[in-house]
Amino acid sequence: MAKKKIITKKSEAFLEKYLNNPSPTGFESGGQKMWLDYISPYIDEHFVDTYGTVVGVINPEAKYKVVIEAHADEISWFVHYITKDGFIYLRRNGGSDHQIAPSKRVNIHTKKGMVKAVFGWPAIHTRSGATEKSPKLDNIFLDCGAKDKEEVEKLGIHVGCVVTYEDEFMILNKNFYVGRALDNRIGGFMIAEVARLLKENKVKLPFGLYITNSVQEEVGLRGAQMIVDTIRPDVAIVTDVCHDTGTPMINKIKQGDTKCGAGPVLTYGPAVQNNLLELIMTAAEKNKIPFQRAAASRATGTDTDAFAYSTGGVASSLISLALRYMHTTVESVHKDDVENVIRLIYESLQKIKNNHDFRYLK
Repeated sequence: MAKKKIITKKSEAFLEKYLNNPSPTGFESGGQKMWLDYISPYIDEHFVDTYGTVVGVINPEAKYKVVIEAHADEISWFVHYITKDGFIYLRRNGGSDHQIAPSKRVNIHTKKGMVKAVFGWPAIHTRSGATEKSPKLDNIFLDCGAKDKEEVEKLGIHVGCVVTYEDEFMILNKNFYVGRALDNRIGGFMIAEVARLLKENKVKLPFGLYITNSVQEEVGLRGAQMIVDTIRPDVAIVTDVCHDTGTPMINKIKQGDTKCGAGPVLTYGPAVQNNLLELIMTAAEKNKIPFQRAAASRATGTDTDAFAYSTGGVASSLISLALRYMHTTVESVHKDDVENVIRLIYESLQKIKNNHDFRYLK
């Protein structure tokens, strides 16, 4: 018998709205407010830190604290230099991919409002032979239709304005959610759905649950580094994306064998606390949730690292969602995987006891 679907029409409508809303690193406030409005009916209280990480809390009086976490920021660009002829050169804000930029449409965020622009690129007729060049950070540029620098500045554009792509959410072949910044606002959606399920199913947890949507992951896990010191949790279950290595041009020997549609990806590595990982795997097996395995040689490259090595050590684990085309505007995840990550976090939380001791030696 097929399992009942978790994601409702209402929650999918929120997902579309949430993904379409810009949330560039360092400027996440609009998306964070939207996320908080969505989870507010399912939590007891919330707080926001200095840089904008939002935490919804269930059972705030409990001393034992468990975090479920995702990051809220999307990669973007900064205006860096405006030429006298009105062309705009950029710096990365996070790991923006210069190779996908040519011919893309963008929004430049200014105090006067949104300004439309395009990444210009020389026509194919002019690039033949020895003059052919690949897109690089020093040759991609924006054109906002202005005749010179003065006109650009009159539009409200200045050095430091943030730039995001305008591509929006869609569903591909009824199976894949597609859009920009699924890395990792899809994670924020999934932990919000866990909060909804706990409330709707009247699950009483024996500990404090801190549903955490962190900022600034894309520039070095900064939001998680700050919020872990504020919460000082005992346990952290982090969710982020990893690569679908089944698509063309990816080396599985280097990147591993994980793919969309095959279930959540559970990572082994130094930052992952093995007893917590075993609890999660047991929850998956008991509830017939398919999962995949991955290995990290040192760091996971996710907020798991920030939680694991803080405040004397936090028992941490990573539940990843396989994603195609990371750091592009067509990031894609399978709907079944999204459902199963939500299920796995939900079921794992119910296996954690009050004052659960994850140490190897006691």
